[in-house]
Amino acid sequence: MRLLTGSTDPFIFVPLSVTAFGSLVIVEGYNKELDASWVHAWTVTNGILTQVREYFNTSLTVARLSNSEGGPPSISSAPTVGANCQSVWQSKLCDDKSVPGLVLAL
Repeated sequence: MRLLTGSTDPFIFVPLSVTAFGSLVIVEGYNKELDASWVHAWTVTNGILTQVREYFNTSLTVARLSNSEGGPPSISSAPTVGANCQSVWQSKLCDDKSVPGLVLAL
């Protein structure tokens, strides 16, 4: 946090919810002192944390994309308006704030 913001104030990460979708783990929390909500998206490979994405004061929706046959879209096919997009998780701590929204596709 100090590297990103320059702040020397401690930022305490207290998870309020943890949800897993295969190798993706979504952790959501709130820091009351700074009025900041946060979401971490962790990628876990063979029991090891291999990637961390961190979002502050952002409404995050996790969606599963698939083609019309029910499988994942192929790399060679461009997404279409008719592609199936199923929301599987949405952050809850930004509901009463005006914050940017982001969709994380599975």
